[in-house]
Amino acid sequence: MLDPLSISAVTAVLGAVGASMANEAGRWAWESVGGLTRRAFGREVPAPTGAAEREQLAGRLVARAQADPAFALELSAWLNGNAGAGTYRPAVPRALPASVRFFTDRREALKQLDQEADRKPDGRPRVAVLHGPEGIGTSTLAVHWGAREIRRFPDGQLYLDLRGGALGTSPTPTALLRRLLLDLGMPADTVPLGLDDRLTAYRTALADRRLLLVLDHAQSAAQVLPLVTSAPGVCTVVVARRPLTGLDAVGVPVGPLSGKDATRLLTELAGRQAVGAAKATLPALLARCAGSPFALRAAAPYLATVPAPRVGEADAAQVAVEDAYGRLSPEAARLYRLGGLRPWAAIGPELAHAVGEFADAGELLAELAEQRLLEPQRDGRYRYRPMVRAHAEQAAVRQDGLAAGAAAVRRAVESLLHFAVRADHAALPQRWHLGPLYRELGRGEYESPGAAVAALSGELGNLLEAVRAAGEFGWHDLVCQLVEALWALQLKAAGHDLLLPALRAGVRSAEAFAPGTDLAGRMHTQLSFALVESKKYDEAETELMAAAEADRAAGHLRGQATAVESLGLLRLRQWRFTEAYDCFEEADRLLGGITEGDRGRADVPRARALLRRHRGRALASEPARAVEQLELALSWFREHGDDYNTARTLTNLAEARLAQGRPAEAAVAIEEALVLLGRENAALHLPFLHALRERASA
Repeated sequence: MLDPLSISAVTAVLGAVGASMANEAGRWAWESVGGLTRRAFGREVPAPTGAAEREQLAGRLVARAQADPAFALELSAWLNGNAGAGTYRPAVPRALPASVRFFTDRREALKQLDQEADRKPDGRPRVAVLHGPEGIGTSTLAVHWGAREIRRFPDGQLYLDLRGGALGTSPTPTALLRRLLLDLGMPADTVPLGLDDRLTAYRTALADRRLLLVLDHAQSAAQVLPLVTSAPGVCTVVVARRPLTGLDAVGVPVGPLSGKDATRLLTELAGRQAVGAAKATLPALLARCAGSPFALRAAAPYLATVPAPRVGEADAAQVAVEDAYGRLSPEAARLYRLGGLRPWAAIGPELAHAVGEFADAGELLAELAEQRLLEPQRDGRYRYRPMVRAHAEQAAVRQDGLAAGAAAVRRAVESLLHFAVRADHAALPQRWHLGPLYRELGRGEYESPGAAVAALSGELGNLLEAVRAAGEFGWHDLVCQLVEALWALQLKAAGHDLLLPALRAGVRSAEAFAPGTDLAGRMHTQLSFALVESKKYDEAETELMAAAEADRAAGHLRGQATAVESLGLLRLRQWRFTEAYDCFEEADRLLGGITEGDRGRADVPRARALLRRHRGRALASEPARAVEQLELALSWFREHGDDYNTARTLTNLAEARLAQGRPAEAAVAIEEALVLLGRENAALHLPFLHALRERASA
C-alpha cells in the first residue's frame, strides 16, 4: 500500500512525463498511465493539462491504490519506470564567441558590470544592459568581460544571438529556451514541449549554478524577460542598441572611444610604424571614425588612403561601410548587394553562387570578410551585421533594380529547395512524396539518414528564411515544396516551435495556390503534427479535419487515411481511447479502398500494421482484444525485419499480458523487446521495460 505522501511523488512524475513527450519514451509513458487510469476507474478520464489537474489525478490514483493492492503494484511499477523522467547530466557550457585580441578602454563599463555581478544576493535578478549605437562595441564588451571573468562563473557561460530580420522574425522564447536547455546538457529528445514546462526546466537547471548569460542583439524587453532568472549565482548581460523599457536592469551606456584610446586601438591593429607613417592624415582619419571601434578596425589597413570627413557625416560606422563597399571589386560588390537582399542565417559558397551565379563565390566571400562587410561564423560561412545588410539591400535596390533583386532571391530559394528535397529524401527514403522534385532529383548522397537530418538541421535558418521570402513574393508552389521538405526535421529533429511559422505559411500558400488538393492536405497535416507536439491540441484537431477534407476532395485516400490516423494519435495523447480506436478503424477502411495502381499502394501493408498496433494501444482497458490486434501487428513487423516497431509492439503486448494476469508471457515479450531496443540503441525506452520486468517477476 502506498504512503499518503506518495501523492507528491505521483504528481511529480506525472509532471515530468507530461513535459517529456518530445520523445517516444515520454509519449509511451504518458499513454501508459492513461490506460492505467482507465482500468483503475472503469472509464475514460481526461488527460490532465495543468499542475492543479495533475495533483487532483494523483490524489485519486493514490486513493485507488490504497483500496486495491493489485493496482498499487501497477502504480508503483509505473512510478519506478518513470522516476528518472526529465533528469540528465548537466553540462558546463562555454558558449561565448572568441573575444578580440585588441581591446581598449571601457574601464567604467567594466566596473559597472563587476559591481552588478558582485552584488549581494537579495532575490533580485542580476541584470545589466549594455547599450549603444551599432558598431560601438557593445557585443565585444560583453564577450570580453565574460572571457575575463571566467573564474567568476565556474558553472558555465551561455550566449544567445537574438537578432532576426525584424522583431516578428526573431527567435521565440520557446525556441530560445530550447537552445539554452540543450547547452545546459539536456538531450534534444527530452526537452519539454511547452513554454511553461521549458521555463520550469530552465529555472530549475539554473537554481544553484554560478553562470553567465549573454543575450546579444536584443530588440525588446519582452524578448529578454522570459530568460531572466532570480537564481543567486546567475548574471545576465543584455546587449541592445538602446535601453530596454520594461526591463529592470542596470543600464551601462557604451559611447565612442576617446581620441587617446582610438589612437591606441589603431596602433595595436596597424602597428606603430604604420601609424607613424600616417601621422599627417591621422587627425582626419580619427575624426572620420569618430571613436567607433568598427570604423577604426575597418580603417586600420588603409591609414594612408582614408579620406577626410565630409560635412554632415554623423554615423561613423555607416561611413566605414560605405568606404569598404567602395573598395570592393565589381563582382564582390554585386555579391554583397544581392546577398544582402534577405536576412539569411549564414551565407556559404553554395548560396552565394546561387544568388548571382558567381563562379568564384568562395573567393568573393573572403574579399567581403576582409573588408569587414561579412562576419565569419563557426561553421566557415558568413553573416551580415544588421547595419551592413541594410546598406547592401539599399544599394541593391538602387543599382540592380527590383526585377534583378527578385530574380536573385528566387535563385537562392530554388537552390535551398533542391538541397532540402535531396536531404529530406535521403533522411526518409520510404515515405510517399508529392513535390515533383523528389522524382527529378532523387536522394542526396549522405552516409546515413541521420547525416541527412543533420545537414537539414544545419541549414534550418536559411530554409525558414527561404519560406518567408517565397511567401512574401507570392511563390506559393515553392513555399509548399519547401515545407514538404521539412518533414524529416519534424519527425526526427523536433524543434517544432521553430518550424511553426513556416508550416503556417505552407497552409496559407496551399489554400491560396491549390485549395482542396492533396497538397493542401499535406500542408494541413504537417502543421497539425507540429501543433500536437507543441500541445496546441484544439488547433491541431482543426488542421487535421481540414487535411482530411482536402484529401477527400482530391480523392487522395492515402493522405486522408494519414490525417484520420493522426487524429487518432492525438486522441491517445488526450486519453480519449474510444475515439482513438474509431479513428484507427476509419483510417484502415480508407486504406482498404486504395487499389492496385493508386498512389500510396506500396505503403498500405506497413500502414495497416501500424494501425493494428495503434488499435491495440487504444484497447488498454480490454487486454484480450488488445492482444489480438498487437499480435497481428507483431507478425508483420517481424516478417519484414522492422526491429524498432517489433520492440515497440512487444512492449505494448507485455502490458496487455500483465493486465490479463499472464506474467510469464509478458516476461517473454519484455526480454525480446530489451534485446531489440538494445541493438537500436534506444536507451530511453529501457527503464519502462525494466519496470515491466519487475512486475512480471513479482
